[in-house]
Amino acid sequence: MLTCRLIRDIIYLQHMNICSSIDLLDCYVLKIFLRRRTMVSGKFDSNKDYIHTQEDIVEVLENTMPQEEVLYDLAELFKVFGDSTRIRILYVLFETEMCVYDLSKILNVTQSAISHQLRVLKQNKLVKFRREGKNIFYSLADEHVRTIINQGMEHIEE
Repeated sequence: MLTCRLIRDIIYLQHMNICSSIDLLDCYVLKIFLRRRTMVSGKFDSNKDYIHTQEDIVEVLENTMPQEEVLYDLAELFKVFGDSTRIRILYVLFETEMCVYDLSKILNVTQSAISHQLRVLKQNKLVKFRREGKNIFYSLADEHVRTIINQGMEHIEE
């Protein structure tokens, strides 16, 4: 399926008489070559229509881009997923709620290390807990956590 950007680029190349007799795929490859040539040499920018189109895209992105604080918070959230022990804890919690003792046995990690990682996960609203007597049971905060992990797995398995 051709994207709008691909179609626009092909029309531009045809308009410039660059690709009148070659098929569309070859035309697109030529467009990529010309773009790379532009970036390397800095000499091929006489196509003002193409630059104007890019300016339109830039303007749209400037108006729709999330605020810097929101992007910072998102980056901080993704940092939480950067520790394999935390990921392993989340995988166990996919199945059922667990206490620190059981998590430490399953993952073969000290209870203090599990508690520390659970504190980080709790601070970032990825896990919740409930108290039952002296025991505290941890579970996933919501289904978003499972979705994030599953999409990450799909991405690395591609």
